[in-house]
Amino acid sequence: MKKLFFVMMIVFFASMLAFASGQQGGGGGSGQPQIGVAIYKFDDTFMSYVRNAIQQNAQGKAGLTMVDSQNAQPTQNDQVDQFITRKLNAIAINPVDRTAAGAIIDKAKAGNVPVVFFNREPFAEDMRKWDKVYYVGAKAEESGTMQGEIVVDYWKANPGADKNGDGVLQYIMLKGEPGHQDAELRTEFSIKAVTAAGIKVQLLAEDTAMWDRPRAVEKMDAFWARFGDQIEVVFCNNDDMALGAIESLRKAGFFTGGRYLPVVGVDATAPALQALSEGTLLGTVLNDDVNQGKATFDISYALATGANVTGAGWPIIDGKYVWVPYQKVTRDNYRNFLR
Repeated sequence: MKKLFFVMMIVFFASMLAFASGQQGGGGGSGQPQIGVAIYKFDDTFMSYVRNAIQQNAQGKAGLTMVDSQNAQPTQNDQVDQFITRKLNAIAINPVDRTAAGAIIDKAKAGNVPVVFFNREPFAEDMRKWDKVYYVGAKAEESGTMQGEIVVDYWKANPGADKNGDGVLQYIMLKGEPGHQDAELRTEFSIKAVTAAGIKVQLLAEDTAMWDRPRAVEKMDAFWARFGDQIEVVFCNNDDMALGAIESLRKAGFFTGGRYLPVVGVDATAPALQALSEGTLLGTVLNDDVNQGKATFDISYALATGANVTGAGWPIIDGKYVWVPYQKVTRDNYRNFLR
């Protein structure tokens, strides 16, 4: 019996140590609600900002178990299973694959653990599966429209932007993850905004760089080798890819001696704001990580404590959604977004 008791104590303390090591921020003091947070991958620049915002808002209020899903849905599925098994009070999930949300909701409902998805929107039919499922994010079509408007303003103010004088804007599109609603809608609505302004367009090439700066460098190297000075604008679904495109174009001799090619991104990350200050990035769109993180925590906390989510301070649209607005960021106003 003593041996059995000893083994049980080892297991108990090991489990407590594992729980404590999984927590990042948020305190986790006695009596505080416990919230599990799964991020699709920690080294995504924008998601690192959202993660920090969640942690800051949790301080002194809730304990967090925050995990890196390493861009692998099976890994995230296992993490969610652990959250539910441990009977955490709520879970917040930035899905690796939005199509997996339905299965996650089924598990959470069976375990009666409320769920808040953020940044990657599940399908509407999945969101309707349970009344304790919410989503926090931004309308991707808004960011695409703002990107297009930044390019329209530049094109109209700079006649030399039409390099070959044909009245047609020849462009490259660097996309995020295929099928991701942000990638698809930013791609679509950025160009719709340009054509709505009466500007004709021609797509030279489009490819995915998976939100990743090094991949964007490789893609842009290949585009430049193929199209050269035919390229008049580079659209990128996020700032990391825009910075990769700029890095590639630097090698081709741009951004020195008056040689310029407009590149636009989305997110308004710190490196992107630096590029704006240097004059290499034409513009970006603020994807408000601070308020997305705060709203994600606030809704999760309300659910974890049994409070009414309508009292969390955020407008709940269609009973399920919190939409955080985008903002246009250019060389004229980027200082307003420095932190």
